[in-house]
Amino acid sequence: MAEEHEHNFVVSQENWSLHRKGYQDQQRHNDKVKDAIKNNLPDLVSEENIIMSNGRDVVKIPIRSLDEYKIRYNYEKSKHVGQGDGESEVGDVIARDPNASQQGQQGQGNGKKAGDQPGTDFYESEVSIAEIEEALFQELELPNLEQKDEAEITTEKIEFNDVRKKGLMGNVDKKRTILTALKRNAREGKAQITPIYNDDLRFKTWNEVIRRDSKAVVIAMMDTSASMGTFEKYMARSFFFWMNRFLRTKYDTVEFEFIAHHTEAKVVSEEDFFSKGESGGTICSSAYYKALEVIEEKFNPRSYNIYPFHFSDGENISSDNATCIDLVHEIMEKSNMFGYGEVNGYNRYSTLMNAYKNIEDPKFKHYILKEKADVYHAMKSFFHKQSEKV
Repeated sequence: MAEEHEHNFVVSQENWSLHRKGYQDQQRHNDKVKDAIKNNLPDLVSEENIIMSNGRDVVKIPIRSLDEYKIRYNYEKSKHVGQGDGESEVGDVIARDPNASQQGQQGQGNGKKAGDQPGTDFYESEVSIAEIEEALFQELELPNLEQKDEAEITTEKIEFNDVRKKGLMGNVDKKRTILTALKRNAREGKAQITPIYNDDLRFKTWNEVIRRDSKAVVIAMMDTSASMGTFEKYMARSFFFWMNRFLRTKYDTVEFEFIAHHTEAKVVSEEDFFSKGESGGTICSSAYYKALEVIEEKFNPRSYNIYPFHFSDGENISSDNATCIDLVHEIMEKSNMFGYGEVNGYNRYSTLMNAYKNIEDPKFKHYILKEKADVYHAMKSFFHKQSEKV
């Protein structure tokens, strides 16, 4: 009689969730980066490295606790292990480190002596300009955009949405052709695909999905007089930099005209607008006269949505302010809105803003920029979505 052998079997199940650890960590990292971008948008928008590089570079932003979870060795060798009584509840404090507050202060330093304990970790992550644009631009839109006459027709895409018996061989629909041949052969008692005749051929046809885009023009006017210091010019150029990228990213048919002015105004190239400085006094009406001239010559209000924007420090000759108000009203009759941005970091008296505060036309929008983060807030103010309240 053969011996009976006892066989032992072990049934195990592999935890496949562990294989997703790398993906989860990557998602956790990406979520932290997105949160950091969102929370730091005002500072990132005014980042000098971005403005000076013309948007070609990446920037680094600090992100708290970006490192992975890990076991840390207890150098103090404190005893923190004990047996509970089983009656604790969620939220109860089970222990306190008597040195915790002292360690935190020492780790971060108090400005008087060096600390000997670790502080809060910050890790820098490289962020592309495209990621910043995505976070910023999703909050913005061009206000009061209207359908104008003679709007350009833009082909959005091509859809293959019909089948016909005649067409180009390059557009033959193989699946439908085979099904047609199979059905015909089945009716003849042949359960096969072949032969395939010309009458079996089916061809895909398409329609062009088109969209009528309203054309728009942005007239960017900037004060380049001697009173516009380095900070003032940087703030104005930062705003126009992001405005330029926003509109060219989200709209296909937006044109730009750049006007620089001191006591006189002239149309300049985009490169000169963002790079060259001027000097002299300030007569803001010169920019408005030039804007009206440009509108008259190139941009019929029946065909274009017109958006003039003017940035200045508000140091205008007092005798010119009444003329400016009249010209702003004249420009608004031809425009969808008029945006005035004033760089005034010291809350000084502004002759131009003092005059403009009496304009009650809803087309007139203004924003006073006092610090770099206000570039972001000005963008939100001028280009806020209609569903949002500012």
